[in-house]
Amino acid sequence: MSEAIPMTHDWSGKDWDWPLQHEDGVVKLLNDSERFEVHLDCQQFTPKEIEVRVAGDQLVVHGRHEIRSDGRGGEIAREVHRSYKLPKDVDPQGVKSHLDTQGVLTITASKKK
Repeated sequence: MSEAIPMTHDWSGKDWDWPLQHEDGVVKLLNDSERFEVHLDCQQFTPKEIEVRVAGDQLVVHGRHEIRSDGRGGEIAREVHRSYKLPKDVDPQGVKSHLDTQGVLTITASKKK
């Protein structure tokens, strides 16, 4: 069974372009000897609309909001699902996430010792 990961909020950051992804490198993924880290733009979602969890060896990010007015006479609904296979040396119990004021979701995980 997967377990939800509590989200904290650090209200600093830069602009990002996910989920639109124009192949310009704005979705950041880092995996080095000390940590595993993912940065995603979630500015279209409120913290309550974002779920981050570990399911087996997968890091799963799900953002969803109901139909809203787009402010121009139309309506829009969004749902984004993204998953990453956690490297074998990542401690799944050490996965943490936070969302900053710009809407950048940062997910970090420490390496097993």
